Amino acid sequence: MLGTQQAVNRYQVQDHAAEERERLILEHLPQVRLIARRIHERLPESVNLEDLISTGTLGLIAAIDRFDSSHNVKLKTYAEYKIRGAILDSLRGLDWAPRQQRKRSKQIEAAIAAAEQKLHHMPAEEDIAAELNVTIEEYHGWLVDIRGVNLGSLEHTSDGESGRDLLKFVSDSDENWPSLIVERLELQRLLAEAIDKMPHTERIVLSLYYHEELTLREIAKVVKLHESRISQLKSQAILRLRAYMQKRWPTRKGA
Repeated sequence: MLGTQQAVNRYQVQDHAAEERERLILEHLPQVRLIARRIHERLPESVNLEDLISTGTLGLIAAIDRFDSSHNVKLKTYAEYKIRGAILDSLRGLDWAPRQQRKRSKQIEAAIAAAEQKLHHMPAEEDIAAELNVTIEEYHGWLVDIRGVNLGSLEHTSDGESGRDLLKFVSDSDENWPSLIVERLELQRLLAEAIDKMPHTERIVLSLYYHEELTLREIAKVVKLHESRISQLKSQAILRLRAYMQKRWPTRKGA
């Protein structure tokens, strides 16, 4: 009889855990859809949104199953990290960006760096286009073509509780090592310096996108520009940062 009661109690506990797990999944599904939509808007139309949502949902389930509240991280924050990571990993595996897109992205980045070196200040779009030996209209077309190539390149540079800072998910105290603290502060200083040198509109776009977490459509309404233009400015701003940081914060190939 005692064994039967223990089995019943164990079943009730497991049943309750399953119900709680299902409740958490349903509660955070809107978060999956939001993250998937934000990533999807940076990708070619050939990438299916529902596929991203499905992959993100798997990331959510993994987050819920592995979540440990003793690490002093909110479930929402940890879930965002796992959802975003699952989607980005699936995209990298697909290698959806054609070689020509990646080549153009590198060419723009190199042109920005070369123009900056010649002019001794952040180059305007006309300067970048001239360095590439294309018209401004053609250059804008390049920015449209490379949409999504730099996906995730700034995903781990913001602070706060947005879930984009990978160090927040290190469970031990390594992040408090003096060497890492100094390195991180210097990196943040350089990023702030680079952003401060950007054209005003690009600074606004980056701020609204990465800190306020607005969509491109929402940003377009705020700054009163077309959504496609916002996409161009965001791509250009990221390439500016990459060119600026590569010169002042060089990394090993593949790092």
